[in-house]
Amino acid sequence: MKYPFLLLLLFLTVESFSQEKFTKEFSMVTDNDLYISIEKDRYYSNGLFLSYRYIPTKFNKTHKKIITVTLGHQIYTPFKSTVVNKILHDRPFAGFLYAQLDVSKTFKNNSILKNSFLVGVLGKSAFGQELQEAIHEIYNFKKPDGWKHQIRNTLALNFEGEYMKSVGINKSFILDGNILSKLRIGTIFTDASLGFIGRIGFKKLQPINNSIAFNTNLNHKLNSFKREIESFLYYEASLTYVVYDATIQGGLFNKLSPVTFRPKKIIFDLEVGYKFTANRFHFGYAYHFHTNKLKNLRFDKGNDYGKLFFSYLFH
Repeated sequence: MKYPFLLLLLFLTVESFSQEKFTKEFSMVTDNDLYISIEKDRYYSNGLFLSYRYIPTKFNKTHKKIITVTLGHQIYTPFKSTVVNKILHDRPFAGFLYAQLDVSKTFKNNSILKNSFLVGVLGKSAFGQELQEAIHEIYNFKKPDGWKHQIRNTLALNFEGEYMKSVGINKSFILDGNILSKLRIGTIFTDASLGFIGRIGFKKLQPINNSIAFNTNLNHKLNSFKREIESFLYYEASLTYVVYDATIQGGLFNKLSPVTFRPKKIIFDLEVGYKFTANRFHFGYAYHFHTNKLKNLRFDKGNDYGKLFFSYLFH
């Protein structure tokens, strides 16, 4: 990567930034351990999430309502994607393909309530093998093997509820803190999380109901919010209590998967990143770490990967 180009991107909060209000957004988030190391390819191997977000034309003066439709895909593998013998697998191969509908509401007391419904498939029909083979061919990596032992097809139906509340911002509006609670129930993930999100601004921080940090930067022409330049570091730490994880245990209603394990009950996650606006665009990069999701992993000091963010606003 060319360093001058990277610096240009990091500080591209350009003079031509407009306070025009936008009601729609397309975004892409991609996760991969390649973004932190070209040597590592294990456990959570790849994630791709394409989203269309919009604010309804019907305006509500008491809160801002934002609808998001997401197409997501995730790939999980053992410590190596080339391990053929299933006895050596320390985590199942698994592909997960889904569509998700989110309804977010922001309130005047600096809080956000989001409800989500997900439908999809976990298993061979998610095309995890085909996508990973294509990625490896692009980067001239060894062809992955062992997918014949992947988690068997199971229907994905999941509900998620999320509540976030600001707990304060300093007088200069460059430091803030927010508490996040989340509950997931369904055939793929059932767990509960409690976390804390903080921002460190290079510009004055926007409130949580009007910031790219929380996907709340869309605005109706009648509301009082204005788009402002955003440039900030952020960190998110959370603890999750796991009840069920089908990517590790196999499907609730399909017990035929050849390789399954019991997940660990308590998971710690930490994400540190940077996001910024550039006219109609916003970009970001983050480092994500989590503790082991199951016992007896070949690499047992947690797992990490990188995240890239891209969004484009329009009418």
